Amino acid sequence: MRILSGIQPSGSLHIGNYFAMIKRMIEYQENHELLCFIANYHALTTVYDAATLRKRTVDAALDFLALGLNPDKAIFWVQSDTPDVQELTWLLSNVTGVGLLERAHSYKDKIAKGISPNHGLFAYPVLMAADILLYGSDKVPVGRDQKQHVEIARDIALRFNSTYGETFVVPEADIESSIATIPGTDGQKMSKSYGNTIDIFADEKKLRQSVMSIKTDSTPVEEPKPTDGNPLFEIYCLFLDDAGKAELRQRFETPGLRYGDVKKELFGVIWDYFSEARNNRKRYEADIQYVYDVLKKGAQKAREISAYYLDKARHNVGLDYKFI
Repeated sequence: MRILSGIQPSGSLHIGNYFAMIKRMIEYQENHELLCFIANYHALTTVYDAATLRKRTVDAALDFLALGLNPDKAIFWVQSDTPDVQELTWLLSNVTGVGLLERAHSYKDKIAKGISPNHGLFAYPVLMAADILLYGSDKVPVGRDQKQHVEIARDIALRFNSTYGETFVVPEADIESSIATIPGTDGQKMSKSYGNTIDIFADEKKLRQSVMSIKTDSTPVEEPKPTDGNPLFEIYCLFLDDAGKAELRQRFETPGLRYGDVKKELFGVIWDYFSEARNNRKRYEADIQYVYDVLKKGAQKAREISAYYLDKARHNVGLDYKFI
């Protein structure tokens, strides 16, 4: 089974990125064919400074490798190093209805937040569909908020196949329901755009500040604490197995628990959990040429796959006129 996912280099990775996508990537690489890319074309919808985009792209590569992505077990590359995706985006655009794009939740949400609409933002789902279809992806691990984009990719693939003949694999979204939405420090979905993240590679002081800022209610110490919709409880559970979650729930439901004590405890858990990753990242930073070589080799492997599907699409739409 071929698994594909990517992440925008839009800033520091946070624990929401890790548990919603990256952790599953590390697990998938052991038993499946994993393709994972840094989506720097997508980042152009929000990042307008070249130096910033370059730095964030390299930072994302360092982060992925530090967290355990193994280039000997997975194909790992930067999106813009496989420009086939742009040609396929155009081919797919011609079977994509405007109404389909107008219904995209992500586009409507961004406009509602005051982001100025442009073609890149509007056509974002088509580029994402090209990312998926270009590599014959069977499954695409995403959070619940990205499910619609995979559904759009399915619609586009079915429309293209119906119009031009069987060309693309019709993908499925892979959503782990237990962690489909990860709360941020304010209780909303954890997102850089909300400024409510707990960054994986933050220094000790910043990490402590983030954890201590997790929103809690005003339940008195002598009363049981709620667990449903409690961001402190839900974030802590990310780092626990089933037995640990049950124990934590019992602690919350037992009078006397102090939120401040739990936050201090959670800080230590998070700091220890990512200690190896922090050391790995320093090692890769010291050998940046290795990172560049990994990305170059990954792009070469990715293009071997993308060439098959792009050539098939070009043939089916009639662009290979020289072979009449």
